[in-house]
Amino acid sequence: MKICALIAAYNEKERIGQLILQIREVEGISDVIVVDDGSVDNTYEEAKKAGAIVLRHEKNKGKGAALRTGFSYIKSKDYGAVITLDGDGQHKYSEISNFIEAYKKGDADIVVGSRMLARHRISGGMQCKDLPSSKKQAGMPFIRYATNHFTSFITSVLSRSSVSDSQSGFRLISTDALKKIELSTSNFEIESEVIIKAARKGFKIKEIPISTVYLAESTKRSKINPFIDTLRFFRFVLKNL
Repeated sequence: MKICALIAAYNEKERIGQLILQIREVEGISDVIVVDDGSVDNTYEEAKKAGAIVLRHEKNKGKGAALRTGFSYIKSKDYGAVITLDGDGQHKYSEISNFIEAYKKGDADIVVGSRMLARHRISGGMQCKDLPSSKKQAGMPFIRYATNHFTSFITSVLSRSSVSDSQSGFRLISTDALKKIELSTSNFEIESEVIIKAARKGFKIKEIPISTVYLAESTKRSKINPFIDTLRFFRFVLKNL
């Protein structure tokens, strides 16, 4: 069974090339697919140079729209599953094998990486003292922590599944599940949309712990707006009650 990795990227020229090269070395990953969501830097060129299959939006449409573009491509090919992860370096590529191992047990169609299950929610390859001040590790901002708990609770209720980290973008999804659900959201609420719609179709979901790298630099330039994205989540929920 072929498994690919999918990255929705926006202005990630500094990280995307190295990340792709690292993922390509992971056993079990056939291809790395990048959707350049209207970047205005050299994300597209760096991704191509690193050997990824690159799809491109002419303008920025949002993470959900980028993932839907990637999913459409994947469903047209012979991949058995896809692993999604972020392009900003917050997800550890070395943990991809944990998703593949969990999926091969055969008891789940979607494997979600949960930061809430991890013993250490903040981790990285370098110690803080070795990093310049702009790159020191930082914790998840409280507002994001709180909204994630809230959206996870609502997602659990609507999907009738136990979900501790509904907003985690690090997950494995079977292609069969993708083919049976119709996704419509264009922003970060797509993470919950996948879980809810797949669960309602009878697909099994389980979580595994993941570690996540939070850098002070990343939190300052985060593309997530807790207030706006929570409002979008509410709109999605109202449409799917």
